[in-house]
Amino acid sequence: MKTKITFPFLKKEKKKLVYIIGIIFGAATLLTGGEYLNRQKMQQEIAEKIIRFHVIANSDSKEDQELKLQVRDAVGGEMRQLLSGIENRMECEAVLRQNREQITETAERVIAQAGYDYKVETFLKEVDFPVKSYGNYTFPAGAYEALEIVIGEGAGHNWWCVMYPNMCFSGSVYEVVDEDAKNSLKEVLSAEEYREVLESGDYQVQFKYLTFLNELSAGNEE
Repeated sequence: MKTKITFPFLKKEKKKLVYIIGIIFGAATLLTGGEYLNRQKMQQEIAEKIIRFHVIANSDSKEDQELKLQVRDAVGGEMRQLLSGIENRMECEAVLRQNREQITETAERVIAQAGYDYKVETFLKEVDFPVKSYGNYTFPAGAYEALEIVIGEGAGHNWWCVMYPNMCFSGSVYEVVDEDAKNSLKEVLSAEEYREVLESGDYQVQFKYLTFLNELSAGNEE
């Protein structure tokens, strides 16, 4: 007959350990959940202050992708002139609505000159965007109002930037943040949004206090 030896104090320690781990992960969930909500709120506040520019290619063929950039350049050149002197988002939105037909015609002209007969649809609507960086500035993923141009089937990779305040059109150079763009951002965004969101460029949820969990989170990224 075998005698079973038990150690009651070990059971107590095990229960205590499980309890502590539960508290740790419970606190982590609350902290990260709070940070997520704060990030989401900040994204929504930023989205209320800017307008994006979105061009979707007919397909991913080399020709269609090049055509997308030609449309971008032509429309961008027009918008740079039309939006010069714009002082707020409301004015920008009004200009875009007033010139939507002209924007469509410009895109159609570029497409016809390239030898294609793709249809063009132009919208001013909410669009879901992934995280996007312009130099040291990073805009969080989420829904933003955008001028969207869809070429043909709209089944190809797209191109996007921030139309208001202008981070798109600096001569013939795109996605280059010059001093004017930086100053425009400072005027449009709050100090917190500019400092903590755009300059940091870090939208990953971080555990502020349980730092060892950051390493675990990083290890799970693909």
